[in-house]
Amino acid sequence: MHSPTTDAAAAGTDPLQRERDHLASSRAALRAMREDVESLDLRDVTGTWVSAAVLHNQIQQRIAALADLAHTPLFFGRLDYLHAISEELAEGGTGERFYIGRRHVHDADGDPMVIDWRAPVSQPFYRASRKDPMDVERRRRFGYTAGELTAYEDEHLTDPAEGDTRSALLAAEIEKPRVGPMRDIVATIQPEQDEIVRADVSGTVCVQGAPGTGKTAVGLHRVAYLLYAHRERLARTGTLVIGPNDSFLQYIEQVLPALGELDVAQATVQQLVGHVEVRGEDSAAAALVKGDARMAEVLKRAVRSGITLPTEPCVVVRGARRWRVPAYELTGIIEELQGREIRYGAAAEALPQRIAHAVLVKMEQSGEAPDDRVQDAVARNTAVKAVVKACWPPADPVKLVHRLLSDADFLARCADGLLTEEEQRTILWEKPARSPRTARWSAADAVLVDEATDLVQRTPSLGHVVLDEAQDLSPMQYRAVGRRCSTGSATVLGDLAQGTTPWATADWPEALRHLGKSDAHIEELTQGFRVPEEVIAYASRLLPAIAPGLAPASSVREAPGSLTVRRVTGDHVTEVVAACRAALGHEGSTGLIAADARIPLFAEALAEAGLPFVEPGVETTAEARLTLVPASLAKGLEYDYVVLDEPAEVVAGEPDERTGLRRLYVALTRAVSGLQVLHSAPLPDRLV
Repeated sequence: MHSPTTDAAAAGTDPLQRERDHLASSRAALRAMREDVESLDLRDVTGTWVSAAVLHNQIQQRIAALADLAHTPLFFGRLDYLHAISEELAEGGTGERFYIGRRHVHDADGDPMVIDWRAPVSQPFYRASRKDPMDVERRRRFGYTAGELTAYEDEHLTDPAEGDTRSALLAAEIEKPRVGPMRDIVATIQPEQDEIVRADVSGTVCVQGAPGTGKTAVGLHRVAYLLYAHRERLARTGTLVIGPNDSFLQYIEQVLPALGELDVAQATVQQLVGHVEVRGEDSAAAALVKGDARMAEVLKRAVRSGITLPTEPCVVVRGARRWRVPAYELTGIIEELQGREIRYGAAAEALPQRIAHAVLVKMEQSGEAPDDRVQDAVARNTAVKAVVKACWPPADPVKLVHRLLSDADFLARCADGLLTEEEQRTILWEKPARSPRTARWSAADAVLVDEATDLVQRTPSLGHVVLDEAQDLSPMQYRAVGRRCSTGSATVLGDLAQGTTPWATADWPEALRHLGKSDAHIEELTQGFRVPEEVIAYASRLLPAIAPGLAPASSVREAPGSLTVRRVTGDHVTEVVAACRAALGHEGSTGLIAADARIPLFAEALAEAGLPFVEPGVETTAEARLTLVPASLAKGLEYDYVVLDEPAEVVAGEPDERTGLRRLYVALTRAVSGLQVLHSAPLPDRLV
């Protein structure tokens, strides 16, 4: 492989200038594409005001998608094929050249100047190797500084004289300082990541990814790829990215627009189940029971608890005739609906039609010839409606869950044989509210209401859902997510070692079963690209205690001196602030991670020291490159340099030691370039 060629090199300036010229031409072509759309005149378009509004909205979205992001390279690679791919060039036998970038750009004649990274012709950029060059003679990578093309690097895949060496530009892109929102990895996707990104839309993929393996970015790029490859299908059914908290969603929200995708919804699990206002909090024991999959059956019994079998016939009067449906026949209809396992609300809508059909059969037997209009009229008959109301009464999901958590006798009936008496006492409200409106609902309660709501009326399904940090979900939360992709597919991302809830996932097959995707394909990413080897090796000492049997991660990056563990003997807070100041002396972002209870202490100390900082989820700037991070919000975030305060306090801040050590594992693996661990109290045994 040739070493990177820069504008300071003695030779090669002409090739570099030609690439810069192509970049300038491509940007001009993109600008022309945008101007063409902006110049469209919609005044003469025929149709209703609704269709005109829809068209206007589509054009505005198209204009936004054609934006040229100044600091985002328009293309990052080039493929020189040995043979022609285009039909018009195939006869000549010559190869073709394609520039690979974040979106498609064409010139005034419609000829491509940049190929979208998601297009089939771009795939060899990620997959081609010396063993399988995929008809690629040369792969070229480009280096950028502040949006300007400054270097290129060639790899001749069919040249036997050229040996395998690590790409310097690839390494530089991976290690590039992080300031601002989460960066996309489209220029650095590795073959094993690309396989996940381009997996078929009809299948669910579960990715177990160690810290620094890029699992979150892989999930986001998978959404972008699926929208490219199956746009019409997913435009109808919708896509959704689910993250653990608002800070995390804010952190990733700039990735998809940089890839040309603007219409991917984002939400937390809590936002998905927002049927009630969450104002209360459960104990860990109560949340554990409420999140257990057994609660689904408890709720099913609660929803159906009002169903009763009739003891009297239903008599329908039409004109001078009376039509009688005996009680045993009504019972058969109700029991048949119960056995079909259809939604409670759907059954309630079907019951009057079924009773009306029984009446019509009797009419036909007596010689009449009723039609559908007669059946509908009978279904609306007062006597039929009375039977339906008495035997299959309306079910309000919120009121039912309120009663379940307030009424010990009702809970006992619904949970008989499912929950122990102690578990029932654990989830009962100590001071039940008088009404659902005044109840102090917890996050786990909201999930129960969502389950009950689905039992009454089916939840609409999306085409594809990406679920990140999935290891922290309870079985009932998995069910809530699974309902949103029951007829679609999902990409499930997580790390069992980073589970920090009492109900954290024990293994992926079990989690996927609760999600309703038992046939999902499980992939494991163990090669890290973000966290230095010294740091990940240190954090991996905790794995035997927090995730026995999980393979430790390795890293392609060795950075001597990237890890410092120091015991503080003087003023601890002063030393931590000094460490932050020193870290800010380096280029890039810095994160100060501390136990949640110690965040106010450091907020005050940093302010007094004149060090500006932001909260997680707030974009860093050149003036404020320091983020003060509660340990509970560190998951999924990354910083060039991390100062970790008092590991023992991070562990002690959780309800049990295993969860505390998992929280510490998360905090230890947030650094890209350097980690400083400062402690006054003794370190956990496995880190000594």
